[in-house]
Amino acid sequence: MGDSMVRFGIIGVAKIAKKISRAIALAPNATLFAIGSRSIEKASNFAFDNGLSSEVKIYGSYEVVLDDPDVDVVYIPLPTSLHLRWAVLAAEKKKHVLIEKPVALSVVELDMILEACKVNGVQFMDGTMWMHSPRTAKMKEFLCDAKMFGQLKSVHSIYTFEVDSSFLANDIRTKPDLDGFGALGDIGWYCIRAILFAADFKLPKKVIAFPNPVLNESGVILSCGCSLFWDDGKLATFYCSFLEYMTQNMTVIGTNGTLHLTDFGIPYTEKELRFYTNSKYGFIEHVASSKPLPNIHIIPTDLPQEAHMVMEFSHLVKQIKENGSKPEEKWPTMSKKTQLVLDAVKASLDRGSEVVEVGQM
Repeated sequence: MGDSMVRFGIIGVAKIAKKISRAIALAPNATLFAIGSRSIEKASNFAFDNGLSSEVKIYGSYEVVLDDPDVDVVYIPLPTSLHLRWAVLAAEKKKHVLIEKPVALSVVELDMILEACKVNGVQFMDGTMWMHSPRTAKMKEFLCDAKMFGQLKSVHSIYTFEVDSSFLANDIRTKPDLDGFGALGDIGWYCIRAILFAADFKLPKKVIAFPNPVLNESGVILSCGCSLFWDDGKLATFYCSFLEYMTQNMTVIGTNGTLHLTDFGIPYTEKELRFYTNSKYGFIEHVASSKPLPNIHIIPTDLPQEAHMVMEFSHLVKQIKENGSKPEEKWPTMSKKTQLVLDAVKASLDRGSEVVEVGQM
């Protein structure tokens, strides 16, 4: 654990923490320094179950991780209802903050987190892993190509997976006091981020939620959708659900071309990533076939997207620590714009699919 490595502490041993602990181990500029849970037993079990090094410190509380002077970064996979407290405290302890999504229960809470990070000069980033994939950078190149893609007209994203009865009864994403956004916050966040990514993070003007969302008996969203509208005529739709077969579609339509992928959140494979594009599409043989065929783009990578996220975050932290750089603002800006849309969608759902204006920055 040399000084050149950014030292991570994890508070909470949720299932996603397993993926991030592996990502930290794979990233060349990061190391897992400490694990904290509400008990030593839980933290120890996590370390054992995931084969962590004996050098990783095991703590029986979140506070001890934040108080450890050797921890540079705190990764927070806690329920959304706990994010405000622990993210603000981490920032006040001068720990850089990598936090799971949805980042907060409202943009008001998120603003409090971001202000704490800004005042204390620490980097903030949410855990939207696919944003850091080398595939995402290649997709952006296509979307910015005026000849091949043209002007953006619409975006459509779908993220669904079918859960079992145990998930519906016990998972924190179905509990109103823990993660009250349900499917909207968990996988709807990815859909909204995909739309904003395609729209170059220009916020829509208004949203209209689809009618008849599926809620559990506690009122938590199990499935919902929404339409988004911009003043210049662009539009987008998304749908997210815990109740249907695994689908991760993202389609971006321009005046000259289309981009499509079917695994935008979690790739089918870690080391060979794909997406498809069409330009100058047409029909031949009495609509029996199309011309030209879709272009298949294959992007090889040695690391999974979550390791790329850890690498990027660690690089920013090192720049702050060693060079006195200021925290990179684009990541908190992306989080806030996503939260603004999320809040508007939730408000539209709560109001029976009324039109809701999206808060602007």
